[in-house]
Amino acid sequence: MKTPPFRVYVDTCVFGGAFDVEFATATQTFFAQVRLGRFSLVVSALVQDEIATAPLPVRELMEEMLPFGATAFPTDEALLLQAAYIEAGILTPRWADDALHVAMATVQNCDIIVSWNFQHIVHFQKVPRYNAVNTLKGYGPIAINTPAEVLGYEE
Repeated sequence: MKTPPFRVYVDTCVFGGAFDVEFATATQTFFAQVRLGRFSLVVSALVQDEIATAPLPVRELMEEMLPFGATAFPTDEALLLQAAYIEAGILTPRWADDALHVAMATVQNCDIIVSWNFQHIVHFQKVPRYNAVNTLKGYGPIAINTPAEVLGYEE
């Protein structure tokens, strides 16, 4: 029996990472595995807005990946969870968009968030705090990893 693909929320920096020397190999491998059906993407309208001014190759990659998943839109539920993360001191209002990425992935029931944002999203002190707020607000935990950490390898 085939395992269903993981629902993966992809934040903005992952698309740019495909064209960054430091992150290109892992990011391109991640997107290759998306194309093979290992992951079902969730790309938010927020990501689409942030990428609107990115270089053309980044915009083209996002457009190519859209058929491999769903588009999520900010909801009142996500905005309330975003506010809870800020109220808990995980992030300041200055980084509200990063809190919204996590909130949208959570309310969309994603299995994983992939990001190269080590300061505000993929951070060993923040991940448990996001999940603590999620638990307090009645949501399940969400894994937060880099693309390199979720790659599947041939057995």
